[in-house]
Amino acid sequence: MLIRTRAPVRIDFAGGWTDVALFTEDSKGLVVNGAINRYAYATLAFEGETEFPESIELQRVIDKSIRIYSADFDTFVEAEDVRQLEYDGNIDLVKAAVRQMSIQFGGFDLITQSNAPPGSGLGTSAAMGVTLIGVLGALKDITYVPYQYAELASSIERHELGILGGKQDHYASAVGGISFMEFQDEEVKTSSLTLPPNIRYELEKNLVLCYTGQSRLSGNIHQNVTEAYKSKEPGVRKALNNLKEIAESTKNALMRGRLSDFGELLTENWQNQKKLHPSVTNDRIEKLFTIANENGAIGGKVCGAGGGGCLLFYCQPTREHNVRQKLEDAGTKIIDFNFDFDGLQIWRAD
Repeated sequence: MLIRTRAPVRIDFAGGWTDVALFTEDSKGLVVNGAINRYAYATLAFEGETEFPESIELQRVIDKSIRIYSADFDTFVEAEDVRQLEYDGNIDLVKAAVRQMSIQFGGFDLITQSNAPPGSGLGTSAAMGVTLIGVLGALKDITYVPYQYAELASSIERHELGILGGKQDHYASAVGGISFMEFQDEEVKTSSLTLPPNIRYELEKNLVLCYTGQSRLSGNIHQNVTEAYKSKEPGVRKALNNLKEIAESTKNALMRGRLSDFGELLTENWQNQKKLHPSVTNDRIEKLFTIANENGAIGGKVCGAGGGGCLLFYCQPTREHNVRQKLEDAGTKIIDFNFDFDGLQIWRAD
């Protein structure tokens, strides 16, 4: 018997950073994002049902050992006991999920894979955390509601592994859809933005998502912005307040079908992102923005923390193909997508 799960990654439209715990202690954060059909997958197989690459030694240490394989990083870990899963920089998120879920027994193989680039700014680690909670919960025959999957996955990163970040990624993965989210201290409220089909189709058609080829280290950028915030730099606090206002305006633009306004708000959000710290952007990113804007983009922003990863542009209705081509010519990879409205999915297969 196989247990499988998948959880979507997300593109953040506005308000990112305001969901970070440090900031939400002082004031409410607001975010608009959308889950897309790029996924983190997990498969849990019981003894004798898994085929690993030939390079991996298939003999168990003992019959009840745990074998973990990350297809994304071609990394294999085997342990005789859960307590031997030490954090050493190798697939620590998976190890932490096993601990978080208090898995006390072995005799299974756990395989993870994502079809979104690592370090893309699309919330891939959060999506993986949610899908791991899903598959390990199913192993224990436990079913949670979406917000519980999100909170458990967030807890792994923040409390078990000490990773700085917010909760919007985890909620987008668990819930799916296009959402307006509110964050106040540890409380999260999500509201689905139900768009008419023609608006949603137009949004999907005119958005261009590209991967720069530069994986970014969000932890470093989060640390930079956190230190600036703690130092009470007025420009940082002003930018965060602006980002919240932009999220509110973005929600309204989408609900009213004002997609050109939505595109312009992406740029306004990006301008305020850059005010948080110089490491949010670089020469490569700025050059790609120039290329997109000169060839039909109405507006755009960097996904996630910035510094690399993916860029998102909203384009004039008849010119998105120009933007796609010019960005590809500049060495980026276009990521085609549609919105995902299912969130975390769990199923069993023989």
